[in-house]
Amino acid sequence: MSMRRSPMTVARHAWPRRGGLVAGEICAVTALYYGSAELGLLQQLVRGQVTPLWPPSGIALAGLLLLGPRVWPGIALGAFLTNISLGPSVLAVLVIAAGNTLAPVCAYALLRRAGFGNEMNRLRDALTLIFLGAFTGMLISSTTGTGTLVLTGVLDAGDFWPTWSVWWTGDAMGVLTVTPVLLLLRSARLPRGVPPSRWAEGILLLAATVCVGFVETSTTPLLFLGFPLLIWAAFRFQLAGAAPCALAVSTFAIIAAAQKTGPFAGHDLFTNMITLQAFNGSASLTALLLGAAIGERARTAEEIALAVGQLATMATRITASDRRPTFRVEESERTVRDTAPK
Repeated sequence: MSMRRSPMTVARHAWPRRGGLVAGEICAVTALYYGSAELGLLQQLVRGQVTPLWPPSGIALAGLLLLGPRVWPGIALGAFLTNISLGPSVLAVLVIAAGNTLAPVCAYALLRRAGFGNEMNRLRDALTLIFLGAFTGMLISSTTGTGTLVLTGVLDAGDFWPTWSVWWTGDAMGVLTVTPVLLLLRSARLPRGVPPSRWAEGILLLAATVCVGFVETSTTPLLFLGFPLLIWAAFRFQLAGAAPCALAVSTFAIIAAAQKTGPFAGHDLFTNMITLQAFNGSASLTALLLGAAIGERARTAEEIALAVGQLATMATRITASDRRPTFRVEESERTVRDTAPK
């Protein structure tokens, strides 16, 4: 004899498993946020805590998009642990951590309201991520953080806008470079049936990216060599190749700026920041927009080819069916004439 468990019993047993899963996701987001923050702080430019690329903002937004808003405590905890050793006071750290948490949460809400798709297979998704997720959402963290540093006396009032611009562009670049890569990794699958020439081209692109990276960090000012790579990656591998390529190119440019080599040699901080963020922004926009546009065009071409094939099949069937009823109609008319009363 079998016994059926009531829905209440099933829910009671399922709740600990679900709670453990959510707790694990929160801990994972916290660890990724804190670890990426330590990497980002290696290239700090202002007061040891403002960097030109802030990967945690991209990780936070990707975590919300992939796991849902339930992981926001992980973002808050990661932001607090990151700033506790940097902030002037516990209250200031709490305010900065709140701003770092609200920024990706608001960006997530804006993206979801705009109909953003995690697959990023439309040009509309790329534009939404750029203007709502990066440029608009990250205004909260930069304004809150810079304002807190000024109010606590860490920064002079005259340093508000330079620090704010570095903070905002760093958070925005984190979203533009890190979030697309994480979203693509979630849906990445090992391709099957790919010819060896395609694998060889991918390896060649990777090698070329590394070589350009070494050139960017050298004394030769050749940052522009990254753009042919972005175009190559976008046309041949769409967003799956363009997004990682943009992240790599931007990372090498940040290293060059921190070391003050290449085009960043002999200039002050403000000039180097303008040069660096203009390059990073251009690289990210080129990769996202071009990769999304080419991917959308390729899918449209596939849909058109599929529709043409279906129409051809339907036309063949209609033509064949039109021939058969013709004889049936003639036979029916002949039978009616023969059986009609004279």
